[in-house]
Amino acid sequence: MKILFIGDIVGEPGRQVVQQLLPKLKRQHEIDLVIANGENSAGGAGITVNTAMEIYGAGVDVITTGDHLWDQKEVTALLQNEPRFLRPFNYPRGTVGQGSMIWQVASMPPVAVLNLQGRTFMTPLENPFTCAQVEVERLRKITPIIFVDMHAEATSEKIALGRMLDGKVSAVIGTHTHVQTADEQIFPGGTAYLSDAGFTGPQASVLGREIEPVIRRFLTNTPQKFGVATENIMLKGALVEVDNNSGRALKIERVSEAMRS
Repeated sequence: MKILFIGDIVGEPGRQVVQQLLPKLKRQHEIDLVIANGENSAGGAGITVNTAMEIYGAGVDVITTGDHLWDQKEVTALLQNEPRFLRPFNYPRGTVGQGSMIWQVASMPPVAVLNLQGRTFMTPLENPFTCAQVEVERLRKITPIIFVDMHAEATSEKIALGRMLDGKVSAVIGTHTHVQTADEQIFPGGTAYLSDAGFTGPQASVLGREIEPVIRRFLTNTPQKFGVATENIMLKGALVEVDNNSGRALKIERVSEAMRS
């Protein structure tokens, strides 16, 4: 099985490049499942019903999120009604929505998708490590193929989680920091790992935002409007190949594709 993970989709440019390039990537690599982090897809902050439908319509199967989950009030409708939409699993019990799901289509083995959020330098949720242990044990009774989006600021927290889950999940891919790392690898137990998938959207920017307002913010320490940038739009992510029977990762490679003019 081949699983494509698309790094944080930022604003309209990010949605456009997914719409343009994803069909080609699916054909080229014979991709079976597409997961995308969509927490910045609505104007660069949060996600709405309409932007989620655009992403699904482009060919994405599952949307994960992170700390910008609540930036748009419409997200509640997605959390209540959309089974393909995930929030971080380690929100307190009773929070609307779901943090994991089982994806299954005819003739394909089931795949579990688990969304977690780190706590270092971020608003603290429940402990993602203890939450992951319990949920992964439950999911492994259903399928050995488990894909984890670890949305976290600290690289050490992402690596530690990946190491803890080595041999228990198929892949742990980091999101949130928007800079694609070059540490893709398969751990000894068969878990594919990448510290950050990067972001999908305008790369001539500061993490997807217009450059000058961010510089002014650093220079003056005064509030600025950080609009979404528009140039050098790329799709970033990771492609993971998994053994259908054991759930072990066979291959991981970074994806970095420029939008056609």
